[in-house]
Amino acid sequence: MKKKLWIKIGIGVIVIAAVALLFAGNYLVNFAIVRKDTANNVAPESTVTAENQAIIQANTEIIEKQKEDWLAKTEQEIAEIVSDDGLQLKGDVFWTNRDSHKWVIAIHGYTGQRTDMQSVASFYGKNDFNVLTPDMRSHGESEGTYIGMGWLDRKDVLKWIQYVLQLDSNAEIILHGISMGGATVMMVSGEELPPQVKGIVEDCGYTSVWDIFSDELDYLFQLPEFPILYAADVVASIRAGYEFKTASAIKQVEKSNVPILFIHGSEDNFVHTDMVYPLYEACKTPKDILVVEGAGHGNSYRMDPDLYFQTVFEFIERECFSNVY
Repeated sequence: MKKKLWIKIGIGVIVIAAVALLFAGNYLVNFAIVRKDTANNVAPESTVTAENQAIIQANTEIIEKQKEDWLAKTEQEIAEIVSDDGLQLKGDVFWTNRDSHKWVIAIHGYTGQRTDMQSVASFYGKNDFNVLTPDMRSHGESEGTYIGMGWLDRKDVLKWIQYVLQLDSNAEIILHGISMGGATVMMVSGEELPPQVKGIVEDCGYTSVWDIFSDELDYLFQLPEFPILYAADVVASIRAGYEFKTASAIKQVEKSNVPILFIHGSEDNFVHTDMVYPLYEACKTPKDILVVEGAGHGNSYRMDPDLYFQTVFEFIERECFSNVY
């Protein structure tokens, strides 16, 4: 009788532990990838110095003025597509020059929206690029319940590429993404891209969804990845349709057939600067890397806009458009 009792107790403990683990995994999925009305405060306190913060602020004011001037003189129209799983996705098209076939698709970050990329877009506009800025699924005006973290979004970006090609069959396209947008364009890079996609600029993207969530689990909750992240991975695969480990920018970059420029800030303690190096090493196509000294997460172009965009456009001309323009 005692043996049977202990077996029942053991089974009960296992069941309770399994339920608790699934509850914790479900909580993490809700916290991390269910659509948010307001952004989660998930970034650690910045380590950027006060002096560099002042530089970023001053440059931001200049860039904002440039953006507003560009928007005021640029023809704009709404863009819409339907994703493979039936979501209505929206974006903006900016016609800097209808005679130009240079295009950039600019991809925003986690819990952001398409207007976040207008500042970056204005630099492309100055260089005679037409621009598409989409709202990623579950962001802005685009539909969706689950944030794709770049993995689901990669399929959406393929559709946005086709949208641009419907507007301009001679388009020569650059993909430029920041943070989750950076991860997105890297994840797209491993797909079969049309030849009109000439290159990719990724800024502070993460190596994989698993890696960034492991970092955040440690920072926000002081918990190791085992067992909660494993449970969340199972829940995400059921609810959102993708697994965190499968959503790997590194594995996609390894398969890329287009040139990639990798950018990161030296003071990025959110998507840690160290992530950029294995991504760069994994790339087998023409590539370059820029680590902007003093810049925190997503602020490299504000820290040193001259260096940032000089590097971007020299890379594009050298590696992407060298045989075209």
